[in-house]
Parts: sequence; structure tokens; C-alpha cells
Amino acid sequence: MKQILNQLFNHQSLTRDEAAEVMTNIAAGKYNDAQIAAFISVYLMRSIELEEVLGFRNALLELAIPMDLSEFDPLDIVGTGGDGKNTFNISTCSCFAVAGAGYKVAKHGNYGATSVSGSSNVLEYYGAKFTTEMDVVKRSLDEAGFAYLHAPLCNPAMKNVAPVRKSLGVRTFFNVLGPLISPARPNYQCLGVYNLKMLRLYNYIYQNLGCQYSVVHSLDGYDEISLTDTCKVMTNAGEFVYTPEALGFKTLKQEALWGGNTVEEAAQIFMNVLENKATNAQRDAVIINTAFAIQTRCLYKPLEQCKAEAAESLLSGQAKKAFVKFVEIYK
Repeated sequence: MKQILNQLFNHQSLTRDEAAEVMTNIAAGKYNDAQIAAFISVYLMRSIELEEVLGFRNALLELAIPMDLSEFDPLDIVGTGGDGKNTFNISTCSCFAVAGAGYKVAKHGNYGATSVSGSSNVLEYYGAKFTTEMDVVKRSLDEAGFAYLHAPLCNPAMKNVAPVRKSLGVRTFFNVLGPLISPARPNYQCLGVYNLKMLRLYNYIYQNLGCQYSVVHSLDGYDEISLTDTCKVMTNAGEFVYTPEALGFKTLKQEALWGGNTVEEAAQIFMNVLENKATNAQRDAVIINTAFAIQTRCLYKPLEQCKAEAAESLLSGQAKKAFVKFVEIYK
């Protein structure tokens, strides 16, 4: 590690193989907390390189619990987190709306780091017990159209980093890795990122990985399509910029997406969306993110059709039905 740190402090980057080796050693407990903290801190002061990301990713996927869900060919819908906006669980709501519309979703998620309630918080609140048992995961995909892959269970190699990340209390490159290390290795991924630099980085990563993807970012700093400002979207089909009005919605105020001060408050908003008791702003945010997720799965399906499928899933109760079935199976 001393050699690696000196290399990084001299403004050199790691090769893909070097990055993989360091991550493997971190997972094996070969470094102490001070060394890990110093290593992480390098990437707080400079951008992570593409080869480094891919090396870290390769190592963590090799160490992850295998989850072959290829028979379902699911979509993953995820955000990097770290936008500091404390929105309600928009992407998690969208997962169930996508499942209710008839598409398979295997979401890789975690507890909230920079928000009150991450996807794991809200699902656990309603009684889901996370598992890596394949019969449960596959049954849930089959019957509910949705399965949940709780990151700490699926990626036990990350446990040596967790205390250091918590002590540092700042956004680290592990936020970048989170969306890339689903053990299901999905061919389809809809991802929200918190700034334009991340948008470009993930665009390069996904091009390198050869999957079908959408990376979305709202220019006022949200890691989803917030409808509070213009958003930028990068996909296999190109780069697009949309105002809320161009997407068929009114511009929302940021406070309309607030996720509350407790997990309980966030969970209530989540349920309000699924039960069609949400505000127009909350509903619209979920519909448009669901629409882009559906379009990620069906790249050339017109966005208006994707929006219609998203709205129908929510309004007909199919999204809520998918959620209820999922919780029943995961209990």
C-alpha cells in the first residue's frame, strides 16, 4: 500500500490490474483503516480514471455472491446518491411502476448515505427481509416482476471499507462503484448521477461494458429526472437535453420532492405514490423516471408511449400489486 500511495501522491493513476489488486487486498483485510482512509482520500482530491473504475469493479464482482438472473434479463434502476437533496424514494417507486408495467427489475441498492431513506430503508420498513437465496430472488422476479439485491449482503467484500466510509462521512469513489457492482450483472441499467462529470464518466463506462443504458442528471444537481430544471440524458442512442415542459410536465419546486426527516415520513410518501394519494409533483417525478427506465429496456420505444405505460401501471394499481407481492415473498 505504501508503494501504491506514493504512486498516487505523485499524480499517477493505477492500471486496471493494479486497481483490481488493491481492491482485492482491501476486501481481504490486508490494509489497516488509516491506509484505506488515505487511499480513499486521494480520490476526493482528483477524479477517478476509467481504468481504475473498471479495475475496482472487476475485483468486487469477482468477490460478490454470484446471482445469475439471466433467464429474466432484468433491468436495474439505481442512483449514485450523494446529491444531498434528500428526495423521497423516486427510483424505488419507479422500480415497482416498471414491474407493474410488465418488465423485470432487479434493483441493487443500499441504505441511505446522504439522504434520510435509501431503498433498503424503505423496503425494510415495510417488512422485507433481504436475502441472497436464489429461490426467493427468482420467485420474486417471476411473480412480482421485481427482486431486491441488498448491496452489503451481495458484496461482503465491502465490509472492511464500511467503517472508514462512515468515519469519513463524505462522498467517496465507492458511490461511483455502487451502481456497477450488481452481482446480477444486468444488461440494462438506468442510472441517475449527481453532476455532469459523472454523467460523462458513466457514459464511457457503459460504452466500454457494452450494456444498454440511460444515464440521467438534472442540471440543478439531482441524481434523477427531478422536473425542477433541465435534465440531460445519455443513452446508447445519443445525448439528449429536455426541459420539464418538453417532457410534458410543469417545472416543479425542489421542496415538492422533499423526502421528509425520518424513514417513516419517506415510507409514507412512497406508499402514497403507489396508492395514488401522492401530490401531482411526486406522481409526475415517478412517472417520468419510470418512463425513461422503460425506454432503457426498449430503446426505440417512443417516450410518450413509455410515459403512458408508467402512468397506467401506477393508476391501475399494478405497481402497488407488484410491491405487495414482493414484500410477501421477501418476508
